[in-house]
Amino acid sequence: MEIFDLRHFNANDLRPLLADEAEQWLEKLDWDYGTSSEMILRYVGARILPGYVAVERGRIRGYCFFVYEGAKGVIGDIYVDAEGLDGERRWQVERELLEHAIETLQQSPGIHRIETQLLLRKTGEAVAPFLASGFRRYPRIFMSLPLAEWPHPVRELSPEVEIRPWNELDYQPAAALIAEAYHGHVDSDINDQYRSVAGSLRFLNNIVRFPGCGLFDAQASFVAVHTPARRHIGVILCSRVRPDVGHVTQVCLQPQFRDRGLGERLIHACHDAVRKRGGRALSLTVTEANARAVALYRRLGFETHHIFDAFVWEG
Repeated sequence: MEIFDLRHFNANDLRPLLADEAEQWLEKLDWDYGTSSEMILRYVGARILPGYVAVERGRIRGYCFFVYEGAKGVIGDIYVDAEGLDGERRWQVERELLEHAIETLQQSPGIHRIETQLLLRKTGEAVAPFLASGFRRYPRIFMSLPLAEWPHPVRELSPEVEIRPWNELDYQPAAALIAEAYHGHVDSDINDQYRSVAGSLRFLNNIVRFPGCGLFDAQASFVAVHTPARRHIGVILCSRVRPDVGHVTQVCLQPQFRDRGLGERLIHACHDAVRKRGGRALSLTVTEANARAVALYRRLGFETHHIFDAFVWEG
């Protein structure tokens, strides 16, 4: 097995591998990965996507790419074609790709942090290269809910609270809300964009304007506003990962408004908006250590579909 720079390859070299990976996303997560695949292929075609390719006897067996965001590196994806490989050989290929990516990022000038979330990998898989390189590990849960009539009584909110659809004027107040809601929270350990308003704005732009987490669905995304103060106190964002499947990319509340039924009402609004337009399922991810959120989602009927790992390194 030989490892080569991803930028030495063209899009057609990787297209079959990405097509196989897209099938796995569809099968395992009910997620159409086609739009993300095309975006990756565009960057590969332009030879601007850093990463590595594993080649065996002229056949591409796997790839791994990463991106630079200021002083941070993000490992975006890794995929290995398992056809004809036993389990041990597949893990060896994956390990070599990850070791090359991790070493490159850790030795890149100015890089002080590395993040990754390997959504297709089951928790416990592919951990060795990360733990050996000083990463922290955070198990995360992929949950899903079949959409039918909302089965729970809907709690009444204070008349001072208004829930309305997302609009273009919500970026700045939603970013301030995210930074406040995640202060000292485990999720700000996993994603450092949550630690500041500027970082939260970048996160929102990535969610709303780019297709990495599906196509943003403004009609199923809502904000909660405390009308006397004209202040955002809650937000839920949703994307379409298939025409009939929604995925919650963000839900958070101002800390003093937790435990008042507001989170449930936001999820109910998103649920209904997706269902009434033909949606059959709603999914989300949540950090296992966020026990309060996990308990809420389970009470609302979300079931654990898959557990995967997030990894973080700080140098």
